[in-house]
Amino acid sequence: MAFFTFAGLTLISAIAAMTMRNLVYCGLCSAAAFAGIAAIYLQLSAEFVGFAQFLVYVGAIAILIVFTVLLTRGTDIKPTVAIVSRGWIAGVVIAGLVFASISVPVFMSATLWRTAPPEVAAPVEMIGLELMTRYILPLEAIGLLLTVALIGAVVIAMREKPAESIEPEVTDLEENSTPAPRFDVSSLEVKS
Repeated sequence: MAFFTFAGLTLISAIAAMTMRNLVYCGLCSAAAFAGIAAIYLQLSAEFVGFAQFLVYVGAIAILIVFTVLLTRGTDIKPTVAIVSRGWIAGVVIAGLVFASISVPVFMSATLWRTAPPEVAAPVEMIGLELMTRYILPLEAIGLLLTVALIGAVVIAMREKPAESIEPEVTDLEENSTPAPRFDVSSLEVKS
């Protein structure tokens, strides 16, 4: 029952992320869909994959999407395509055909499906031990590569704009107004 609950919430969140017009809500719905997938992994006793899914997708990618939308003022963008279009109808029809082609042979089969005994997954401690002993060099290389990418992103983001774009704009009010009288400081006498 828990699987169907998480699967339903994930499906609803994914559909909402595709159909909502506000990009911030789309990002939040995609975060909810990623969290639902992580919950399904955790329910299947794949703790490492579930927590990695939650940290990487919900904690990093979905938040990055939301911040990108907020910082680039993406909420002002109006969609040019209607919610229901030929593409949507074709997508729904193709998805239905794929679902039918997969599920009909399964349900029409006379064979009883036997489940294999569950394999014991490696605990997180063993994965950590392998990463810190046998795979330490690739782990350090990935860490160095990600650090270089992060520093490069900061350098690109902090790059100054050309001097032309820094000049202030002249508005119509400033263009037609008379200049303010200038006060000459050199003509003042200092009294002691």
